[in-house]
Amino acid sequence: MTARLEEAVVAANELIAAGVYRLVIHAPRMAAAAQPGQFVHLKVNNLTAPLLRRPISIADTDQSAGTLDLIYRIVGGGTAFLSGVPVGEHLDCLGPLGKGFALECERPLLVGGGMGLAPLVYLAKALCPRPITVLMGGRTKDELFWEDVFAPVCDQLRLTTDDGTAGTRGYTVDVLPELIKTGNFDQIYTCGPRPMMEQAARIAKQYNIACQVSLEEYMACGLGGCLACSCAGTGGKRRKVCTEGPVFKAGEVFGGC
Repeated sequence: MTARLEEAVVAANELIAAGVYRLVIHAPRMAAAAQPGQFVHLKVNNLTAPLLRRPISIADTDQSAGTLDLIYRIVGGGTAFLSGVPVGEHLDCLGPLGKGFALECERPLLVGGGMGLAPLVYLAKALCPRPITVLMGGRTKDELFWEDVFAPVCDQLRLTTDDGTAGTRGYTVDVLPELIKTGNFDQIYTCGPRPMMEQAARIAKQYNIACQVSLEEYMACGLGGCLACSCAGTGGKRRKVCTEGPVFKAGEVFGGC
């Protein structure tokens, strides 16, 4: 991990779905170093509240333009404030942070739910031109604006919604076994709600497919010093999501996987 503190300039901050924004920041040094699965730690203003930085997954980079794409949902005061930051504003940014995805595979299957799909966009781009299948889920059709986000880098998309308004009615893990049987996948990458990832990891093990999971935890420092983001790992070992992750082999954090 090579973390950099950089004063990023907001190039875009646009609403792309209900409560969801795409933030583009000009940060050339971070854009040049970022790997799929890593994140940045943003200070959303120069005041003392909110005090802590906000960790946001890197959804894409453009090294020639020196920019990072960050897709985030308003979930509290910090992200609400961030949604109002105008183009041209400067943001104190720390990154890229964390351990990203290992890209060694021939036939990847990406499984994501909700905002967990954000880091999988950059991953899909990095895995090209390998054949990539993306299985994505949301509560309703409105939450699957991700279909348009992934379309430029992947044409094998499978959709599920809880209410059946788009794709297959149900959850991603409901159709995962069937999908696995149709493709010769050798790596599953997953990010989203923890129950979804755990079940996806168990299914991957059942079919003898390697699986990597990207965890999300509340963070303070983002550098491994405060231990606020630590989570239970297998074998009784605590794992620091900010430095040992956020990407782990499934067996490192999910028992029985």
